[in-house]
Parts: sequence; structure tokens; C-alpha cells
Amino acid sequence: MSTELEGRVAVVTGAGKGLGRAIATRFAAAGATVVVSDLDADAAGAVAEGLPGAVAIACDVRSEEQVAALVERTVEQCGALHVMVPNAGVGAPLPLVQMDLAAWRDVVSVNLDGVFLSLRHAAPAIIAAGGGSIVTIGSITAHAGSPLIGHYAAAKAGVVNLTKTAAVELRPYGVRVNTVLPGFIDTDLVTAARPGFEAALGLPSGGFDELIAQKQGRYGRPDEVAEAALFFASERSSWCTGSELVLDGGMDAGLL
Repeated sequence: MSTELEGRVAVVTGAGKGLGRAIATRFAAAGATVVVSDLDADAAGAVAEGLPGAVAIACDVRSEEQVAALVERTVEQCGALHVMVPNAGVGAPLPLVQMDLAAWRDVVSVNLDGVFLSLRHAAPAIIAAGGGSIVTIGSITAHAGSPLIGHYAAAKAGVVNLTKTAAVELRPYGVRVNTVLPGFIDTDLVTAARPGFEAALGLPSGGFDELIAQKQGRYGRPDEVAEAALFFASERSSWCTGSELVLDGGMDAGLL
């Protein structure tokens, strides 16, 4: 068993399923005491039950009060906080011209505001623990436009810039801040979006899967993203801060 995070306490938001669950599971296997956080308290509890020493804390990352409480409870129950992964995210595919302000804010409030609040409240606790790591979850959509997810892509672009700013500001305090930029990963979020993409792009049923195979070879796996998050959380990346790690099978590397 890996011991790269032995003695470390890590919070992962949106950890009730998908990428968050994979990251929490990998961190626990690496020796961390993991706080599994999710809006869905039952989902968080189910994941935590399967991980040694894990704690489940429900949290809506759109609420500053709840994010502050998440950090406070983590320190109270686990003794410290060393690693924060603000992973919680949502997507609701919709063309920009059909998107009202409420729909825009629903996505941005989780995918960008939630990252800011997590970072803002976790950083002082990590500093108090002697330093550590914040790993944000961006997206390859931060680098290029994509139909139907303008709100999601804009939020993820904001996450990338926020990560770099935080990296510079927190470097003197021993806190590293890096971001993972996945391509299309085989998660419920992507599965739910497939029909909308196919309709918008004029693709037949199953056509989006073929497009992904062409652009990035295959769908990525949650465990591959978890390995990247572990790299940034651990001392293997001790001289990395403000960095981006793209995981997209080469989609971003070429036009065709």
C-alpha cells in the first residue's frame, strides 16, 4: 500500500460519486485521513464507510457558512488539514442564447464560487498545519470553447487563473496550489450530457462516443484523474505550484 499521504488529512468535495469518489479512494489508499464531503449526505456517508478512518461531512460549496464549517469540523475531528481538493462540480448543457442568468449562476456558483470558498477557508488551516497542497479540478474546456457548456467552460477557465493567483500568494506560506485539467471522463456528468451534445452537433445516437474516440482516443477513467491529484497532493510534486496537468489523451494537442 502506498504511504505518500501518511499522516495527512485531506478534504475532497463532491466526493459522493465520480471523480471525487475516485480521488478520495486513492488518497485513503495512500494513507490519508480523508474527509468525504458532498451535498448528498447519504452518498458521502456511503463512500466514507468504505474507506479506513474516513469521515463524512455534508457541505453545499455554494454556502460560505457551510464551507467554513467543513474546514472547522475537519480540524476539530481530524486534528489538522493538509490537503484540499475542491472537486464539487455540476453541468447543465444549454446553448448560450437559451441560457438565462439563473442557469448561468447555477453552474458558476458551484464550479467557480465553490472553488474560491474552499480555497479561501482551507488555506489558513493548511498554513496553520505547517503547509500542504490545494488541488483544483479544472477542465480542458478552460482552453477552448465548446457548444452547450459556455457557463461550465468559463467557470473552469476561472479556476485555472484562480489557481495560479493562489499559488503565487500562498507560496511564502508553504502551500502549493495546482490544477488538473481532464478531458472527457467516463462519469455520470458526461453520460448525462451525451444526448444534448449529439443533438447540438447533429450526431446520431452514439455519435458523441465516436467523436470522443477520434479526438482523445477514449474516455478517461476517474482513477487516472485521481492519480494526477495524488501527484499534486504528495511530495512528488514538491516544486510544482501554479501548474496545470492536462489529461485528455492528446485532444488539446492538435487541430485534427
